[in-house]
Amino acid sequence: MLERIEACVADISHGFERWDDPYARGPGLYFVVERDSMAEFAAPMGTNRWPVEDCRSVFAETDVFLETAQKVALSCDGAVVVRNDGTIREEMVRVKQLSADEYRRINDLPYAEWMGTRHMSALETSVREEVIAAVTLSEENGRVTVFIDGAFEDSPAAFRVTD
Repeated sequence: MLERIEACVADISHGFERWDDPYARGPGLYFVVERDSMAEFAAPMGTNRWPVEDCRSVFAETDVFLETAQKVALSCDGAVVVRNDGTIREEMVRVKQLSADEYRRINDLPYAEWMGTRHMSALETSVREEVIAAVTLSEENGRVTVFIDGAFEDSPAAFRVTD
């Protein structure tokens, strides 16, 4: 399932042709794959929603999943929550920061200079017991990153940093 999400996000990154345009805002995404419910540390992001009437699962036809993700990447903000069976929750969320107790239980996280709030949130979210992984697409440069257990790896196929 994670590979399918990563491939979709990489396709969106590759499909955007204006990464070098300093005035263009590219598509941005934040997927969180949950092992157990994230309700305790997630809050609704207003009217931002995944259109489940168009695509209910990451295992939908590839074109359907990709087209829906592209629309969301250009028009919505917040994390898309995917259940461990591939079902996508309609409500997009803001993931709350780790508590002081949670910070004490983990070692220093490997924050990088390039990380914005979406990526820092994904890194922190990935250490939670309820979360399997997080995947982000940077709207600034098309970087696709996978976060698992407090570590991250850029997707080599979609890495587009130009500096």
